Amino acid sequence: MNPATQDRSAPVDWALAVTTATRLVRPGPIVPRAEADIAVHRLRELAVDAEVHVRELTGLGHGLPLAQGEVVDRPGWVRAAVQGLAALTDGALPKQSGALSGVLAGTAGVQAGVVVAFLSGRVLGQYDPFSDGGRLLLVAPNIVGAQRALDVPGEDFSMWVCLHEGTHRLQFTAVPWLADHFAGLVASLLGSMDEGIAPRLRDLPKRLREAGGLVELLQSPGQREVLDRLIALSTLLEGHADHVMDAVGPDVVPSVRTIRERFTARRQGGGVLDRVLRTLLGVEAKVRQYAEGAAFTGHVVDAVGMDRFNTVWTSPDTLPTRAEIADPAGWLRRVQP
Repeated sequence: MNPATQDRSAPVDWALAVTTATRLVRPGPIVPRAEADIAVHRLRELAVDAEVHVRELTGLGHGLPLAQGEVVDRPGWVRAAVQGLAALTDGALPKQSGALSGVLAGTAGVQAGVVVAFLSGRVLGQYDPFSDGGRLLLVAPNIVGAQRALDVPGEDFSMWVCLHEGTHRLQFTAVPWLADHFAGLVASLLGSMDEGIAPRLRDLPKRLREAGGLVELLQSPGQREVLDRLIALSTLLEGHADHVMDAVGPDVVPSVRTIRERFTARRQGGGVLDRVLRTLLGVEAKVRQYAEGAAFTGHVVDAVGMDRFNTVWTSPDTLPTRAEIADPAGWLRRVQP
């Protein structure tokens, strides 16, 4: 992102966010050039193969064009992530004005950059439906680093990651209303941020114990409904992708059970500082989303099959509520009596 193109009235200085994050990004694992070139080429191919398997399992997306993934390094993911965040949030956040507008936007930019830098060493892949018509990104150094740390077959692990991200791409490309609905929830949530946080800070210790991250920590009563809908949708999307990447099965990923066991243990690991940061940033809540959403998906698919599970994608009204994520039988009674 070119600083010269930065909208000076924007609520966040996204160019500064990119600069901050790229300065803080830690280097990835050392990989010989020839090996790296092979890994990049193979990841691009696997993204296409993976989506074919996802379509066969889910019944979604037949007839849609197939596309390779974009393989990036950590700074490349930073630039893409910031671009996506800007596309998703700038229209919803109020424009800055007055003498302090540049200072406030700069502060927000630095804060965003710190968060993105922290995540840049952890994200394996991402589908961003909000920029450049949709982009599937695969972060090569993180995939290689995770595969080495887990000590699992490289081809299997790369395909497993591509299955997850391919599911996300298919969710948004095969369900035409989903991206606008997601963006609308985000816009509604951000648009209510001016309700003031001072009253919520009075019971900060209690909220800190109960919150799933800073967003939930500082929410107002007026934001509760929108936030619950957004969390329920995110949980569904992540859990559905986790279910699919395992359900494709050992014919496609022979070591899938070993990968899942070791990867789940890795998600829950980390030192004290790492776990504190993950809690503050909502990463711990994200980990719970994978498990809760996968359990919801698995229960419904076992009960009524994948075709009837796909009723969930009919409209916003057929999405599960946050309570129904924990009570899939309740969702079935409401949507498929």
